[in-house]
Amino acid sequence: MKLPSLATPSAPRGRPYGFGARSLLLLCGVLFIGWISTGFYNVQPDEEGLVLRFGRWVDTAEPGLHYHLPAPIERVLLPNVTQIRQLELGRADAGDYANGRPAAKNQMLTGDENIVEADGVVYWQIKNAGDYMFRISDPEAMLKTAAEGSLRQVVSRTPIQDVLSDKRQQVADQAKDLLQAILDAEHSGVLVTQLQLLRVDPPAEVIDAFNDVQRAKADKERSRNEAEAYQNDIIPRARGDAARVRQEADAYKAQVVNIASGEAASFLSVYKAYEKAKDVTSWRLYMDAVDGLLKRSSKVVIQSADGEVSNVVPFMPLAEGRDKPGAAR
Repeated sequence: MKLPSLATPSAPRGRPYGFGARSLLLLCGVLFIGWISTGFYNVQPDEEGLVLRFGRWVDTAEPGLHYHLPAPIERVLLPNVTQIRQLELGRADAGDYANGRPAAKNQMLTGDENIVEADGVVYWQIKNAGDYMFRISDPEAMLKTAAEGSLRQVVSRTPIQDVLSDKRQQVADQAKDLLQAILDAEHSGVLVTQLQLLRVDPPAEVIDAFNDVQRAKADKERSRNEAEAYQNDIIPRARGDAARVRQEADAYKAQVVNIASGEAASFLSVYKAYEKAKDVTSWRLYMDAVDGLLKRSSKVVIQSADGEVSNVVPFMPLAEGRDKPGAAR
């Protein structure tokens, strides 16, 4: 049996084998145009375009349509610069556990040498995409370290009562300002929008004793407030009574002085009249004295012209009797 020949039949004469040179050039042109067209890119409103040339940052593109040299010459990174990210502070990570207990990352020393445990969260966003991507090798780790250091520094100069009470937000704001200053000094390209303290408590081992101390301080403050309230009530009342007594004394003094002054003036006027006419004044004084005496007497003595007492008759004030209720008519 004759086996078929495995020789390849020859191509027909007059026709070239495969693509022609023109077709090859056309294909290369299409591929080149496609390669060039890969350089177009669009930056969204919430992004910044970072153009890298052979891995080096050479330009920053604003939102819109742009062009860069095709890969592998240039490429573009598009980080989101408007997204608000958050970073927790004080929470123990998986690598922070040793011997079954987490490391005390959230324990801080206060200004009055007490210890508190503080947990917080940092809200941040990218302020400068170039600095964020290329200035710091691990921006989030650097941000966490700087945030914890800033919070510790602010707490270390603040009394524990201020940290636990209404000044907690003030402590958080001071830590935020200090953290932003550190990030700007390192050109990290990070903007801190808010630093919030979630929990600030004494350590669990001493929290009962601390609560007893706080209750004692609260009782002390309450007693002081009650004493001040009593003081504010009794002192104005005593001052008012003192002012009233002083006014009454001044009024009595003025009354006595005025009466004495009037009597002295009356005596002086009588004395001056006596110096001018002694007989007349003496007789008038005598008559006034007798008149005053007879007004209080129930008897009337009638004296005759020769000076002898002729009769003694009772004095009946008829006019006064009519004025009394139930008097006979």
